[in-house]
Amino acid sequence: MHALIIEDDELIAIAIEDILRDCNFSSFAVAVSFDDAIAAAAERAPQLITADVELSPGSGIDAVQTICSRTRVPVIFITGRCNEVRLRLPDHLVVGKPFGRGHVQAAVRQVMCH
Repeated sequence: MHALIIEDDELIAIAIEDILRDCNFSSFAVAVSFDDAIAAAAERAPQLITADVELSPGSGIDAVQTICSRTRVPVIFITGRCNEVRLRLPDHLVVGKPFGRGHVQAAVRQVMCH
């Protein structure tokens, strides 16, 4: 399975990728900006998206809204700005930073079973 990780902090992106490997994901694209995220989703359709809110430049919320307007993809926001996600996209799952392996794994199980 293929996952799109929208995250501009390289170490956090590596940690998320490592956790997703344990959840049976085998290929990954990492996007650090809004434009990178849109291009990566167009190049290869992900089965899961994880997204931070604050990108440099851009917004993970805007990227997710754009990508999901074209196709339905499970999304987990992994961010320090949980309240912003809950206000703008209340139906999406949010994992707060700092996060633990178990929190992300549980979120993946939840969104992939729906």
